[in-house]
Amino acid sequence: QVQLVESGGGLVQAGGSLRVSCAASGHTFSSYAVAWFRQAPGKEREFVAAINWSGSRTYYADSVKGRFTISKGNALNTVDLQMSSLKPEDTAVYYCAARSTYTDFVSAYDYWGQGTQVTVSS
Repeated sequence: QVQLVESGGGLVQAGGSLRVSCAASGHTFSSYAVAWFRQAPGKEREFVAAINWSGSRTYYADSVKGRFTISKGNALNTVDLQMSSLKPEDTAVYYCAARSTYTDFVSAYDYWGQGTQVTVSS
């Protein structure tokens, strides 16, 4: 069983940067692909970015490509999402999720965190 906890959300002005982190307990991330999803009010949860178990491959939604970077964190069993050039439309609750292999299909993920709010003001 993997427990995931997100941190680092907050309020930022448009054009600013923010980093959210996902920490795992109960199991190491070395065996899992980790993804970030987000859900804005009234919208479906959508894929943002993912990293494979080794950290050698990353994947991004077109809407964040070139602005967001996913990486294995410096702390053990963490995955970071560095967000830059933020836009008001990036406002959402951001969730990290884990499963054995990468997919951008939200329902395929086995483990989820509780989410962290990111708000981008215009």
